Amino acid sequence: MLQNTVLIPLLPLLSAVILIATAGRLPKRLVATLGAGSVGLSAILVAQLSIAWLDNPVPYSLHLWTWMSVGDFQPGIAFYVDGLTVVMMSVITGVGFLIHLYSTEFMQDDDDYSRYFTYMNLFVGAMLILVLADNLLLLYLGWEGVGVCSYLLVGFWYKDPANGAAARKAFIVTRIGDTAMALGLFLLFTELRTLEIQQLAAAANLQWEPGGNLPILACALLLGGAVGKSAQLPLHTWLPDAMAGPTPVSALIHAATMVTAGVYLIARTHALFLMAPPVMLAVAIIGVATLLLAAFTALNQTDIKRILAYSTISQIGYMFLALGVGAFSAGIFHLMTHAFFKALLFLAAGAVIHCLHHEHNIFRMGGLRTRLPVVFWSFLIGSAALAALPFTSGWYSKDEILLATWTMPWAGPWLWAGGILGAILTALYSFRLVFIVFWGEAKTEPDRQPEWRMAGPLALLCLLSVVGGFIAQPLDQVFPAHQPEHATGAVAWITMGIAILGVIVAYLIYLSKQWSVEAGLNSPGMSRLREFWYSGWGMDRFYDSLFVSPYKTLARIMRNEPIDQLYNGIVQLSLWLHGWLSDQQSGQLRRYAASMVVGLILLVAVLAGAR
Repeated sequence: MLQNTVLIPLLPLLSAVILIATAGRLPKRLVATLGAGSVGLSAILVAQLSIAWLDNPVPYSLHLWTWMSVGDFQPGIAFYVDGLTVVMMSVITGVGFLIHLYSTEFMQDDDDYSRYFTYMNLFVGAMLILVLADNLLLLYLGWEGVGVCSYLLVGFWYKDPANGAAARKAFIVTRIGDTAMALGLFLLFTELRTLEIQQLAAAANLQWEPGGNLPILACALLLGGAVGKSAQLPLHTWLPDAMAGPTPVSALIHAATMVTAGVYLIARTHALFLMAPPVMLAVAIIGVATLLLAAFTALNQTDIKRILAYSTISQIGYMFLALGVGAFSAGIFHLMTHAFFKALLFLAAGAVIHCLHHEHNIFRMGGLRTRLPVVFWSFLIGSAALAALPFTSGWYSKDEILLATWTMPWAGPWLWAGGILGAILTALYSFRLVFIVFWGEAKTEPDRQPEWRMAGPLALLCLLSVVGGFIAQPLDQVFPAHQPEHATGAVAWITMGIAILGVIVAYLIYLSKQWSVEAGLNSPGMSRLREFWYSGWGMDRFYDSLFVSPYKTLARIMRNEPIDQLYNGIVQLSLWLHGWLSDQQSGQLRRYAASMVVGLILLVAVLAGAR
């Protein structure tokens, strides 16, 4: 079992190295075998490890070697396996393999097939290192690794300048959070003299007082990193633009795995966060604010992938809400179920785009229920789970979060109300998407049907989206045994029924059209409000005005600064001297001999003068 732990991240990394070394010279079938097969083997190893671990659920560490040794700072390349690690590895490799298999068909016409699987394998390897790391420095290595891979994959079709701009935006915005996280690591080591995750909790309990300035500051800095990577307010603006990458990338990185890294970070360091109640409250408030902002924005989008992107931001907001109220197991539960149904929705959206001549606008689709039946059922099941309709996987996890939220002291009812509003909006925009794309008049005819490599992963994810709520998570030993008591009575019934209400409203507006809202939506005030929501509440314009435009203006002003003129002068002098010396190379021996004699005379004169 210990040896298998090493192989789990190593196999995708070795596949990436082989694909890099061969530089696209391998046939596509072999590239697909290496790319998808390596992740599939890792998934098998994770399944074996999970079965063995469940038979003997005792956390263990595997130290491979000491990474560096600087005084008493000796971080290791070492892995730690417990229930949380098992859950995360299962999601990464299981869902990751299905997405890789799907990609073998989706990307088969792309000239950079090998480069695509290189980046995807690198990402899976880095993500596995992140969740396996037993110290925060190694975790940070995986953290930055997935960030680099996200940059490479978002800008995969780099010949389009818009894709390059989206990749740079994702990289720069997440770097803000990463910088905060790095400062948090410096603070933790300076004060507690360790970055070993298990030792940090013990050291903090001994040296820090709960609610003190140091735990609050350290957790606030770690929260900064989580907010950036998980696309939460105010660092969420990179994720919708990241949809410029291939759709399977969105399914893997921007739905199922990387964007949940911030959730994992808070859950893994929950012992520190429990010592900082103000930061815990901030986590919950950020979650509610983000889920509402993203839900209103998703309701007004027309691009099929951007709707799902804002939906991802919103659902991660629910995970943050769970973490903030101390329902850590519920947050990780929703992380798992969300990976199932959101990967399903992104892959189904990719199939629609793939079969409809790369069309993204939902109002140019329609009537696909009979034309793409496999995709229709995938979308219907995924949307039902996203809306948290009863007895889908999303219902079990979201219901647990909302009921736990209600019981939080003094702030619980307000946070619960925000979560309930987000739930009805989620059902509304989910089935708005389903009814517009799959019912009504067909505006674009599909030119193909998904083959088994696309249809197979969709079918398996459909199954997981339905039964995923019954998968038990071995988290009892990871998080505190005491969990808040769940609400009962009217609160429980409202929490369960609100999603159904959202679907009914969507049906009456978008399918049966019994409710006509055109007049209200097209009124001057509502039109401006919808435009505001459509723009993501003006956050991009705000950041452009506050940071981007002033920076560009300053760069233009400084383009001809005096220091640059000095360096430019040195360059021009070097070029002139180079030209002059080149002109002296005439090929005449007597000129060379004369220059040597003159040089010798000058050298002798200098030496004589020195004496």
